Amino acid sequence: MACRAKARLACCVICAPIAAGIATNEAVVLQLRLAAMKIRPATDADRDAIWNIFHEVVAAGDTYALDPNISREDALAYWFAPGTHTYVAEINRESVGEADSFLETATPSPTANPNHVTAGTYILRPNQSGGGSHVANAGFMVSASARGQGLGRAMAEHCLSEARRLGFRAMQFNYVISTNTAAIRLWQDLGFEIVGTLASAFRHPDKGYVDVYVMYCSLREK
Repeated sequence: MACRAKARLACCVICAPIAAGIATNEAVVLQLRLAAMKIRPATDADRDAIWNIFHEVVAAGDTYALDPNISREDALAYWFAPGTHTYVAEINRESVGEADSFLETATPSPTANPNHVTAGTYILRPNQSGGGSHVANAGFMVSASARGQGLGRAMAEHCLSEARRLGFRAMQFNYVISTNTAAIRLWQDLGFEIVGTLASAFRHPDKGYVDVYVMYCSLREK
């Protein structure tokens, strides 16, 4: 099954909630959020915002097999490693509304528009070198206070589109923790399959030893 990346991000984010029975007004709010969002390549000026999100996500210790106490220097070296395409997702304050709680803790964007705040980031890179470099790998982080706003799905769609544009033929996730059910549902909805299970490969801070999945999807149209 080929990964499904839609040409219009708003459609894929809105149709699923409506199909799930979310009230019309909530779907409209979600659509407005997405219309107010911008995903762009990261620059050095985004390092503070990315570190704030990275530190928050990794410190929880429940979705990434990274040292929860990783330093800022090592974290940014990982997120901006050579050969890695790094992106940020911004939200426009004016379009979304100042009352939204996630804007209270989001990091202002370093761009010329002072009304933008950075709420998510992702990376895209080859999963392996040499003969495996045509398969992509990616990682995603959303600020905890911004979750449930459609950012994760929008970045996923954007990532699949970018991977195709860059010439990747497939995408593979090597270490999807089984307790991260929201991410697993999202990737399965976008055409990924679980192709392997690593039994008890991750030590969850609350649930103990849990399984890890390897997920894969072709990016070639069939």
